[in-house]
Amino acid sequence: MGRKAVLGRGQWCRRGGTGGRDGTPTAPGSAPHPRPTPTRAWRGVLALLVAAAVAVPLAGAARPQPPAPPPAHLAPPTPATLATTYAAHRANAREASRMAAEHGDHHRADVERTLATSQLLDFDGRGSGLATEVLGDLAHADRVAVLVPGSDTGLDTYGRFRATALALHGRLTREAPAGTRTAVVAWLGYETPGTVSTAVATTGRAEEAAPRLRDLVRDVRAVAGRQVHLSLLCHSYGSVVCARAAGHLAADDIALLGSPGTGADTAAGLRTGARIWAARGAGDWVGDVPHLSADLLGITVGFGADPVSPEFGARVFAAGDGGHSDYFAPGSVSLANLTRIVLGETRAVTS
Repeated sequence: MGRKAVLGRGQWCRRGGTGGRDGTPTAPGSAPHPRPTPTRAWRGVLALLVAAAVAVPLAGAARPQPPAPPPAHLAPPTPATLATTYAAHRANAREASRMAAEHGDHHRADVERTLATSQLLDFDGRGSGLATEVLGDLAHADRVAVLVPGSDTGLDTYGRFRATALALHGRLTREAPAGTRTAVVAWLGYETPGTVSTAVATTGRAEEAAPRLRDLVRDVRAVAGRQVHLSLLCHSYGSVVCARAAGHLAADDIALLGSPGTGADTAAGLRTGARIWAARGAGDWVGDVPHLSADLLGITVGFGADPVSPEFGARVFAAGDGGHSDYFAPGSVSLANLTRIVLGETRAVTS
């Protein structure tokens, strides 16, 4: 695949454009681009270095992980077996916590001890760890939000991911109309790439994760009922995962938050019946990363079109002045709009 359109904030590039004074292609008939500021220039260089990491792997050993038991293998959950599913994964998390403590990893032990008191649809303490936690009464929910995290999310950093789920669940509980029941599913169901790694600039991890996300959505609908309204809220690299799964995913809404791109040129290219939303905070550094896709030694690097650009065709909503990690901050504009999307109050979503 050849180089695709570059759609960055304040950037435009395609084959056939004319050159500006600094050699940057410009749209035909337009004035040359101003020379980029040092900050923007260095961020562009950093983005290219991340891409180059695919060809030149970064050195350094991974942090040793504590031992953990193999995960519980259960049949897909149903309303009748949900309590048994929760109990089995809690027991597994409890054993993982004990083993981590004996290994001397007290931080991991504390995280797993907390999860051992939670409602878990899945848990695997091996390696960087996987967990699917449910907040609320899933079996009786009318509206469910599934959170899909981005890079650098594992059990060692699970606290910050869980905080986003708690913030959303709290707001949904307060603002849901009388008689509307809600639940939040925090899905750490794939091995996320590191922010600086050979995997973060390619779709490899997303391709592996997509079937697991489809399975999760299928399980949620099996428990909550096929009529439940399901929203996927996909952050950063998680938006690449959602895009890869979208074509075979029974979702009603998909929100792309701080997305580096999806690999598709347009929202229609995701081939889903779900409404596609997109947002980026004014302080999110992703806005300064060039949105490109190119072949590098046979590997596709980058994710193409910017989801908040008009050309992409998503429903763009306001996210305020927040940074890359602030989309679920309590009291934020973005959290208010995400709550409205999950509750189906789409006319109240601000842009």
